[in-house]
Amino acid sequence: GLGMYAFGAFLFFPAMLSGSYYPFLIAYFILTCGLSFLETSSNPYILSMGTEETATRRLNLAQSFNPMGSLLGMYVAMNFIQNRLSPMDTIERSQLSAADFEAVRDSDLGVLIAPYLIIGIVILVMLILIRMVKMPKNADQSHDINFFPTLKRIFSISYYREGVIAQFFYVGAQIMCWTFVIQYGTRLFMSQGMGEKAAEVLSQQYNIVAMIIFCASRFICTFILRYLSPGLLLKVLAIAACGFTIGVIFIQDIGGIYCLVGVSACMSLMFPTIYGIALQGLGDDAKFGAAGLIMAILGGSVLPPLQASIIDMQTLFGMPAVNVSFVLPFICFVVIIIYGHRSYVRERRR
Repeated sequence: GLGMYAFGAFLFFPAMLSGSYYPFLIAYFILTCGLSFLETSSNPYILSMGTEETATRRLNLAQSFNPMGSLLGMYVAMNFIQNRLSPMDTIERSQLSAADFEAVRDSDLGVLIAPYLIIGIVILVMLILIRMVKMPKNADQSHDINFFPTLKRIFSISYYREGVIAQFFYVGAQIMCWTFVIQYGTRLFMSQGMGEKAAEVLSQQYNIVAMIIFCASRFICTFILRYLSPGLLLKVLAIAACGFTIGVIFIQDIGGIYCLVGVSACMSLMFPTIYGIALQGLGDDAKFGAAGLIMAILGGSVLPPLQASIIDMQTLFGMPAVNVSFVLPFICFVVIIIYGHRSYVRERRR
């Protein structure tokens, strides 16, 4: 995973030299494949390094550092990429001579790849460090996977099967809430007389605040898991997320975007907790089961286009379509409430 991640990042340099789109796409594909390898292997590794009773709490703690990376990524994108790119728009670029256009393009690409090359170096150092340092052994030393028997076995387990479904809807809700905060905020602030560009910038600032709250809430929820079972806390936060989402739909002033920011606090616990609950007791099958849960990230590709199609209607039921569109995240959180409740009932029976 680390090797593919670093290799993909370094491929941005030859992609820049080519000046073409598809080499960048290939580099990005290899990089993201490395990331999927990392998440598929690291999460069950963390779950196996200790008692099963605290496995979900360990995973929540480890994933508390993920939003820090997201915030750092936003900061780098805004201050070391976007602010250094040429301010010319598409029309202005089309009016340049071929030589001038290539000069602007090459300058922009030079700005773009620098962070990726730095990331590649950092990841390569991590790879060498992990190869040199003796890592803790976990209990599972089996490397054999019988594809179809394992697939049949894990999907016969109701809480794993339902966990994959819940993860699909959670990732869809997360991407929808974080993507369309821009459209939601822009419509709101423009209705108050603000210009479109200023409204977009202000909406992005609310998105950053949501990410900061998400990060802080991860640590808080990890602490609360010492006292509440994962299923119960998942259910409570999903109910709260439904409440905030109702506010997003029906409140058409600044309170609506406050509710949208509040949803992030509720989402913080969900991914690692669903992951941990679904893999409980799977033993050697946890490695294979982890791949199914990572594949559930597909929800982030399927559901947002549906919300976008609703937003494109402009108005619906006499309300702004962007407000009505948040009924989709609401449905996602209802699915998670059901999974949290069923998990809590199962936890009480133990």
